[in-house]
Amino acid sequence: MSQPRVALYARVSTVNHGQDSGLQLEELRQVAAQRGWTVAKEYVDNGVSGSKTSRPALDQMLADAQAGRFDVLVVWKLDRLARSLQHLLGVLDQLAGWGVGFASLRDAGIDTTTPTGRLLLQLLGAFAEFERALIQERVVAGVRRAKAAGTHCGRPRKITADKALVAARSLLDQGWGWRAVAEATGIQKDTLRRRLDEAGMLAQKSTPSAPS
Repeated sequence: MSQPRVALYARVSTVNHGQDSGLQLEELRQVAAQRGWTVAKEYVDNGVSGSKTSRPALDQMLADAQAGRFDVLVVWKLDRLARSLQHLLGVLDQLAGWGVGFASLRDAGIDTTTPTGRLLLQLLGAFAEFERALIQERVVAGVRRAKAAGTHCGRPRKITADKALVAARSLLDQGWGWRAVAEATGIQKDTLRRRLDEAGMLAQKSTPSAPS
């Protein structure tokens, strides 16, 4: 049976500050050689933040994966590929749908070319689903508390002296993050910030911790 064609993906957030994608690639090439894999292509994002879900080399790699140009994607560490667990699982779902395997060199057991690696990724998916359910429960509980206090939550009827802004301010003061408040009030996060600022309510102190 022919050896799989592998793609190597490397990323560094900054260049010339002690980070070097070449070091990642060198280690990836060594492992590929040890396992008898044929390196089909290398993809490198230099000076690109991991918070970005769209990156030049990442986008090209996904396009090539969809086109069937390689069989397995190998990265140095999971955080080189994805910005969050949700993002990681989304990318892996895409790869799996295209029949492409995945392995992470520095994360023990993350290798879908093995039964154990596939099981571990299934467990990660289950934990991610559990986390989403917890966040949703907190959002619902927070909205109930706000309603019990007499504030209106939901998509605002009008943006004037706005009860929705009062509700948003209340949730922020309870320690809610911007994303969760935007979901609860039905106002886009950037719009919410701007309208709170215009109403003179943005600078009020809010306590940390709680869903984001």
